Amino acid sequence: MKRKVTLRSTLLIAAPLCLAALPALAQDAPGTIISVIGGLAPDDLLNIRATASAGGKIEARLPNGAALKNYGCKTVNNNRWCKVEDTQDAHITGWAPARYLSPNNPASPPEDTVAPAAVAAAPQPAPEEPQPDIAARLGGGEPADPPSAAEIGRTAMQDAYRLAFATSASAEPDAPAPDAAGGIPCARRIGQPMTRCDVSVARKDGDSTVTVTWPDGGVRIITFHGGQPSSSDSPEEFRFTREGTLNMIRIGVSERFEITDQLALGE
Repeated sequence: MKRKVTLRSTLLIAAPLCLAALPALAQDAPGTIISVIGGLAPDDLLNIRATASAGGKIEARLPNGAALKNYGCKTVNNNRWCKVEDTQDAHITGWAPARYLSPNNPASPPEDTVAPAAVAAAPQPAPEEPQPDIAARLGGGEPADPPSAAEIGRTAMQDAYRLAFATSASAEPDAPAPDAAGGIPCARRIGQPMTRCDVSVARKDGDSTVTVTWPDGGVRIITFHGGQPSSSDSPEEFRFTREGTLNMIRIGVSERFEITDQLALGE
């Protein structure tokens, strides 16, 4: 009986000591900070760049609500950037502006995660034509387990932005606006991957009229005023966001266009 009493007393004394040691253990091995993207416009996506710079190569674009592993942040040219990794796809890594991440990570990023600046400056080759079957790419070939509309939409948007950025990044500064050659990235229907549309441009008194011809027929006219997209010939809602000199235009719920300032304004 005495041995049992002694043993139980020892356990009662040791338990608080073990519990007190837990915070110290947690500090020695902190968990990865998960930051959630927020603060973007409803139709916008956050650029994940190869370097901590607004001119860095775009590795991916992610929407509001996407969760990222945040490995630490640093200040570059008075702007805060964080080294991140997509929690759903470990291949998506890079840098994101801290103002769109919650919570921010107060730690400094590991030195070995800093990509060389030369990567951002190197021109990127134009991508191959996007695969038309998004469902198959998402593993939705099985009738019993099709991909969700959100998955299809997200993949289509990423295809669109990658194609648009490759077009703008590979353009030479002194090259003429490609009114007839090359066209622009465009999509006409919800979930449709970006394709290319023929385009012609008319400029007068600093304003421009961009006429886009769909591959399957029909045109859409987009007007630029004051150096920015301003309207179209469609009665649907017109809106746009800018990424550097690239204008990402949305008309209604389905039409998408990517037009550079160089093409529209001749700059």
